[in-house]
Amino acid sequence: MRNRRVRHLVLAAIATLVLVAIGVACLGGSPFVPSVAPAMVVGRLPHIEPNYVGVVIPPNIAPLNFRVREQGKRYRVRVLSDREPPTEVSSGTSKIAMPERRWRQWLQAHRGAELRFEVLTLTDAGWQRYDAFSMTVAQEDIDSHLVYRRIRPVHSAWRDMGIYQRDLRTFKESAVLTSDYVQGGCVNCHTFRDNRTDTMLISTRAETSALIFQDGQVEKVGAKFGYASWHPSGKILVYTDMLVSLFLHPATQEVRDVIDLDSYLAYYDTQSRRVGTAPDLAKKDRLETYPTWSPDGRWLYFSSAPLTWTSRSVIPEQYNAIRYDLMRIPYDPNQGTWGQAETVLTGDDAGGSVLLPRISPDGRWLMMTICDYGCFPAYRRRSDLYVIDLHAAERTGRYAFRRLRINSNQSESWHSWSSNSRWIAFSSKRDNGLFTRTYLAYVDTNGVVQQPFVLPQKDPTDYESCLWTYSVPELVVEPVRATKETLGRVARGSRKTSVTTPITTATPKADTTPQAGIPYQAGRE
Repeated sequence: MRNRRVRHLVLAAIATLVLVAIGVACLGGSPFVPSVAPAMVVGRLPHIEPNYVGVVIPPNIAPLNFRVREQGKRYRVRVLSDREPPTEVSSGTSKIAMPERRWRQWLQAHRGAELRFEVLTLTDAGWQRYDAFSMTVAQEDIDSHLVYRRIRPVHSAWRDMGIYQRDLRTFKESAVLTSDYVQGGCVNCHTFRDNRTDTMLISTRAETSALIFQDGQVEKVGAKFGYASWHPSGKILVYTDMLVSLFLHPATQEVRDVIDLDSYLAYYDTQSRRVGTAPDLAKKDRLETYPTWSPDGRWLYFSSAPLTWTSRSVIPEQYNAIRYDLMRIPYDPNQGTWGQAETVLTGDDAGGSVLLPRISPDGRWLMMTICDYGCFPAYRRRSDLYVIDLHAAERTGRYAFRRLRINSNQSESWHSWSSNSRWIAFSSKRDNGLFTRTYLAYVDTNGVVQQPFVLPQKDPTDYESCLWTYSVPELVVEPVRATKETLGRVARGSRKTSVTTPITTATPKADTTPQAGIPYQAGRE
């Protein structure tokens, strides 16, 4: 009798464990339970959106949820690997949501290895099994946060835009500063020093001012800061002062365009609160823009084009012939002096306008865009990403440039590097040619960029109805430290730091002959 009772208890316990295992398996995130009858082999990969087939992903990225674009009444995905037993994720719809806790475990256990995903769909004919697709988990993490501007695609609705940050490890998005905090004005450029948020610039157009966050304090500076780059020391900020115009033209694809009618580069000294420039940064017959520092702080790279018109208020007839060269100028951080600029790559040699130079933190790779003309690659369908191996250039004296294989037939534009030089974030219109989305991609030690993937969202169908465009993605290792309330309060306040600025417009007077290494003090016309 006693043995029979023990046997009954054992059988009951086993039954309970089986029921629990089956229940958990239906929710996903458990060892695979063979609950599916033999399935018919389809013999091809499934169609999924977003397309994550074959991508390399960071080991600290949020779940890459996707939608199965195959007919079915129910869906199952088996997660397979060589290191763990299979796991099953079930769904009553075509949306596959990976369990977040289990996803993090998978990625940490598979650094440097592959995860395979086998999709099964239930149809009237029974279960269908598609070929498994893979994702490779990289060894190196991506920076934890991404900061970007979110705006309507017309780029004129300034009252409904803002700078946001996304925790790449989760789906949490939060506002850094929105237009309603600056009285409906535009908030545009956001710039960080060395992928950190303890030194930050945000420009606004509500008035001629900018916000600088440094040493734990927010300061409102009474100056117009365009595209900017922090020196690694944090002591100076080089920026573009420009006169740009948005206009329309008859075209088959993009009818909008932006022209830089006048521009120069200047720097802001955070200690003296003075603005200055150097002769080769503000030539009267050139347009200078898009500055970026080398990691050692001894070279400033920028784009420069000839200024061939006299009017600053009329769009020149040959606006589609403007090509920017890639330049660089030496800087002595100990003396605070500038040298003589030199040409790295001409627009003619590149076959287009060379824009947006950004150097990897390890100093090896310079990434840039080359578009057919002009200074605004987001509006140029023929705009692609290229790289230059700076280490090879030092050895050979030649700046050989190489087109990346990740380019699409639509615009690729703004890009940034992760702090470990292994990841990039970039803007692309590859989905439909209309909306700019953020893509992430792995870069190996040889400068080969792997297949990119779109910034993942919790609902994989979000992009299908999203009317926002995402631009200026900047990778940072931490969240922005200043709150939007603090930034907004300082931006709206009347108190601001006045800067000594001898510069009034964008080009030196014709009779001005600046001396090398001395900031322009002359008036501007």
